[in-house]
Amino acid sequence: MDPRILQLLEFPKVLRHISTFAISEAGRDACLLLLPETDLSRIAERSCLIEELLRFSGHTEIRLLPFPDMAGVFAFLQNPLAVLDLDGLTGVWAMLKAVTALRDSLGTPDPVLYPRLEELAALPLPPRTWSALGRCLTPDGDIRDEASPELFSVRQEIRRVHQMCTRRVQDFFQNKELSGILQDDYLTISSDRYVLALKNNFKGRLKGIVHDYSQTGETCYFEPYFLVELNNTLQEYRQEERAEEQKILRFLTELVRSEESQLHEAFDGLVRFDTLLAACRFARTADARCIDISGSGRLRLTQARHPLLVFGGDPVVPVDIELKEDQRVLIITGGNAGGKTVCLKTLGLLALMAHAGLPVTAAQGSELPFWDNYAVSMGDEQSIEQSLSTFTAQIHNFSEAWPDIDSGTLVILDEFGVGTDPSQGAALAQAVVDGLMEKGAWIGAATHFPALKAYGLSRPGVRAASVIFSPDTKKPLFRLGYDQVGASRALDVAREQGLPESVLSRAEEYLYLDAGGSEEIFERLNRLAAEKEAELADMKMRARAAEEKMARKLESLERERVRMRTELQAASQEIVRAWREGRQGRKESMRELARLRESVEAAGEDGREEAALSLADIAPGQILFYVPWGKNGRVCEVNARKERVRLDVGGVNLWVEVRDVRPGEARQPSGGGSTRHVAADAPPLRLDLRGTRTDEAEAELARFLDRALLAGRAEVEIIHGMGTGAVRRAVHEHLRHSRAVESFCLGNADEGGDGMTRVVLAG
Repeated sequence: MDPRILQLLEFPKVLRHISTFAISEAGRDACLLLLPETDLSRIAERSCLIEELLRFSGHTEIRLLPFPDMAGVFAFLQNPLAVLDLDGLTGVWAMLKAVTALRDSLGTPDPVLYPRLEELAALPLPPRTWSALGRCLTPDGDIRDEASPELFSVRQEIRRVHQMCTRRVQDFFQNKELSGILQDDYLTISSDRYVLALKNNFKGRLKGIVHDYSQTGETCYFEPYFLVELNNTLQEYRQEERAEEQKILRFLTELVRSEESQLHEAFDGLVRFDTLLAACRFARTADARCIDISGSGRLRLTQARHPLLVFGGDPVVPVDIELKEDQRVLIITGGNAGGKTVCLKTLGLLALMAHAGLPVTAAQGSELPFWDNYAVSMGDEQSIEQSLSTFTAQIHNFSEAWPDIDSGTLVILDEFGVGTDPSQGAALAQAVVDGLMEKGAWIGAATHFPALKAYGLSRPGVRAASVIFSPDTKKPLFRLGYDQVGASRALDVAREQGLPESVLSRAEEYLYLDAGGSEEIFERLNRLAAEKEAELADMKMRARAAEEKMARKLESLERERVRMRTELQAASQEIVRAWREGRQGRKESMRELARLRESVEAAGEDGREEAALSLADIAPGQILFYVPWGKNGRVCEVNARKERVRLDVGGVNLWVEVRDVRPGEARQPSGGGSTRHVAADAPPLRLDLRGTRTDEAEAELARFLDRALLAGRAEVEIIHGMGTGAVRRAVHEHLRHSRAVESFCLGNADEGGDGMTRVVLAG
C-alpha cells in the first residue's frame, strides 16, 4: 500500500484513535501497523472476530490486564548464555497473569455462537514457567526466601546479623550516654555496610572509619570498630545471597527458554486480543460496525460518517454514498464548501477501514466491493523541489499508478484536471474516466467542470450526484441529491468570505453574459433536491414512528393473549374439576366447554373489529365501555402521563387502563336489558361453602360476589349443601339484600337440587 494514499485519506489518524483504546504498548503499536488486506478471507476473519467479541462482551466482561512488551525479552533470550534479571522475569510473570485472567473471563465460548472466538481463546499457559515464577517471585518482583533452601538459610543469617548490629549499637550508646551525637537514631547503610549517621563535629569522639559525608557536610557516615567484624560477616553472607539469587535467576531463565515458543504464542495472542478489543471499544464509541465485502458486491454506504469528524465533537450529518447495480462511477458536483471532498474522503477512508477488517462508521446493511488496490488524486500535490506544478504533479502521480489499475481498484479523483486550461482539463478528465471504465475500475470523482457534469448525466454506468444547499440560507446541508448536478456557487462563497460587493456585481454581469440562465436552472434543481431530501427524511421518521407504534401494539396484544389464555385455562380446569367431582354431568360439562370456546372466538372477532382507543380520542364526560366489567361508564378524568382514565361505572369510581376501554355507544344493545361483556357467556363461577359456619359463609360469599363482578360474570353458582339448611338460609338472606344480585333460585335436580343456588348478577 502506497503510504502517500494512506496519508491523503488520513488512515493513520484513524489508527491512532483506535490505538488509544488499547491497554498495552504492544497493542497500541499493533493497532498502528494495521493495513488493508488483499486477501478476502483475512478480511472476513478479522471482521467476524470483532463481531463475535462485540456480541460476547455484550453480556460477559472480558478482563484483559495490562501486560509489558516481551519483544526485548525474546530478543535477549536468543543469546544462549544470557540470564534474565528480575525485571525481565517479572515482565514474563505479568504477561502470564494477563493470560490467566483473560482465559478465566472468556471461559469456554459456545462453539456454535462463537466459532472463531473459541479458537482464539485457547491461549497457551506454559505450566513449568507459570508455576516456577509464582513460587519464586513476590508480587513486588523480588525473589522469595523460599525460592531455595540455601537462599532461605543465608537470608536468615543476614537478618540475625542485622539484629546483632542494632542491639550492639543501642547497648553501646546507652552505656556511654552518647545518643546526643547521633544525627539519626537508627542504622543506615553506606558502601553496603551498616554505619551510623553522626554529627560531623563529634566524629573524633569515637574510634572507627568514616565512609562518606552528606551533601551538606553536617553528617558523616561512621562505622565504629565494634561493628567492623559484624559488617565483614555480613559481607560474606551478602556474597552468598547474591550467588544463590543468581542460581535461581539462571534456573528460571532456562525454564523460560525451554517454553519460549509457548510464551511467544501467548504474547502474540494477548497482542491480538488487545488489538481486537480496541477495535470493539472504537466501534461502541463511534457507533461503528463491520460491513460485508465481496467480490461481486455493490457500493452502498448508508448513513456514512467520516470517523475523524465523529471524534471531533461536533454533530456529524451522515451521507448516503451509493451506486446502482450496473454503475461503477460516481461524479459529485455542486457548490464549494458543500462537502464533495468530505464525501470522497469518507468513501476512501471507510473502504480502507473495511478492507482492514475494522468497524466503519456506517449503518447496518452497508456493503462494499472487494478492492485490493487504490489510486487517489486529491489536493495540491505540487513540489518545488521536483519542479512540479499543481497540474504536473497531479498527472505525474496518477501516471505512475495507471498501469496497476484494474477491476479491483478504487480510484478517487478530487478536482482532477484543474490547474490548466478549463476546456482541456475537462476533456482530459472525461478521457481519464473513460479509460478507467474500460479497465473496470470503481471511481469516485468530484468536479466543477460543466462538461463532466453533463457526462455524469448522460454516460451509461455513471451516476451523478450533487451536494445540496438550503434554498433559504444558502448554507450546505451536507447531503447528496442523486441523478442531478449542481452549480459551483463560487460567487456565494466569495461573498461569504468578504470579497467587495462591487467586484461580485461585476462578476455576476460577466457570468450572465457567459452562461445565460443556467445558474437559475441549477438553483431550481437544488431547491427541488432539498425538498425531496426533506420529504425523504420525514417519511423515514414516520416509518420509524409507525414501526415503534406497531411494536407497542404487538406487545399489548401479546399481554392480552396471555391473559385470555390464563382465564381460559382456569375456566376449563374448573369445568373438568366439577365433572370429576361429580358436581355436574358429562353432557353439561361438554356444553359449557363448547360455550367457552364460542365466547373466545367471539372475543377474537370482536377484538379484530374494534381497536383500543388512544388518549387523543378520550375527553371528560364521554361514555366508554369498560371491557373487564362489561359495563358503560362516564369519563371523569384523563391521566396522559400514566395513560389511564378514571371512570364512573354505576356509582363506582376507578382508574382503568386505556387499552381496556372501547367506545360506549358502539357497545349498547338495540333492545332493552343490560349490557354484558362477552365473558358473560363463559361458564359460571362456583363457590363451595359446604362445611363452613354461617358467619364464615356470609363473609366468603361477599368476597366471592365482588370477585365475580370484577371479572364481568353474569351468573354464578353457590354450593351450600343440604344438611340442616342453616347455611342455605344464610346464603339466601345475604343474596336477598345484596345490590349485586338481580335474582337467584335453587338448582335443577341434575345440578344439585336444594344443595345449590344459581345467582344472576345485576347488570
